[in-house]
Amino acid sequence: MRALSRIREFEQTMIGWRHDLHMHPEIGFEEHRTSEFIARTLAGFGLEVHRNIGKTGVVGRLAVGDSRRSIGLRADMDALPIEEINQFSHRSTVPGRMHACGHDGHVASLLGAARYLSEARQFNGVVHFIFQPAEEGLGGANAMLADGLFERFPCDVVFGFHNAPALPIGKFSIRGGVMMAGGAFFDITVKGKGAHGAHPEQSVDPVLTASHVVTALQSIASRNVAAVDAAVVSVTKIEAGDAYNVVPNQAVISGTARWFKPEVLDVIKANLRRIAVGVAEGFGASALVDFRVIFVPLVNTQGEAAFAADVAAEIAGEANVDRARSLMMGSEDFSFMLEKVPGAYINVGNGESAGLHNPGYDFNDEALPYAATIYARLVERKLATNS
Repeated sequence: MRALSRIREFEQTMIGWRHDLHMHPEIGFEEHRTSEFIARTLAGFGLEVHRNIGKTGVVGRLAVGDSRRSIGLRADMDALPIEEINQFSHRSTVPGRMHACGHDGHVASLLGAARYLSEARQFNGVVHFIFQPAEEGLGGANAMLADGLFERFPCDVVFGFHNAPALPIGKFSIRGGVMMAGGAFFDITVKGKGAHGAHPEQSVDPVLTASHVVTALQSIASRNVAAVDAAVVSVTKIEAGDAYNVVPNQAVISGTARWFKPEVLDVIKANLRRIAVGVAEGFGASALVDFRVIFVPLVNTQGEAAFAADVAAEIAGEANVDRARSLMMGSEDFSFMLEKVPGAYINVGNGESAGLHNPGYDFNDEALPYAATIYARLVERKLATNS
């Protein structure tokens, strides 16, 4: 495999990029240093560089030959508000920030593909290298789309990838159709009546009310959604009160919901509101519900998923490609790009590592050549010079 062999020749350079990015993490829409690093590196390869797309996003354009065919390759680049516990030399230098999802590795891989393709030039068409900000629930994909991403940089197809902890290095997984769940965030504000903690009978206790709301919400997935469908409603945060001896005026319940089918989303929304309002009123309190869809389900077009799997098999062998991976309840805002342009999203093995969004996670450098190579070969095969 010529591409993999060539990319391995500058593997240490990619590792250097990745470690630098890991040491300097930036959260969504604050990726100013990261964007400049990407733009400067792409310009060094001779690419046409466009900055500030979707606030801090970057797009590199590489045209070879006379074909108008085009392909987009996307990498997310934001970090998370997590305090890193790793002690290696490239650990985060920014308190309370770390690359706990591997976006540093995604950026380094796409930069590696850009370097290889700019040197080899074994394709006929246009490649757009899309470096997206704010994937972690802040709307980076939609921000780029609102800035005219695909109008300014037309793509016949678009591809992305994510590293997969526990999937061995050199292995890939994908599925056609729906692959990842849609995701929503919700806040339920329970309003009651405060009182002295020694006289709770004078209150309408929002903490007690909120506790019953949380318990009742667990019935949505088990009693309102059909057993053959998938749904998650998770309460992840409750905030109320400031003192030991004061019943507060209000409590706020926050959490996330996940689904694959639009009709399941409708069931979750309707029943979450019904339960929150109804339980609160039963205690003499009230409830205000804010339900926000953050991600739509990620849907790979069948042809592009099969094509990506074929390219992965060419790189690693058919035995190392799972073409029917299980559905994932996690969400990904690349889904919004796939609503606009046909394409696919593939998982690349990260080996044995801590899980994503874990303070002990680190992208596995051994995955870099495989990730960069699948990006490169997707281009060389989709924009083949003899087609």
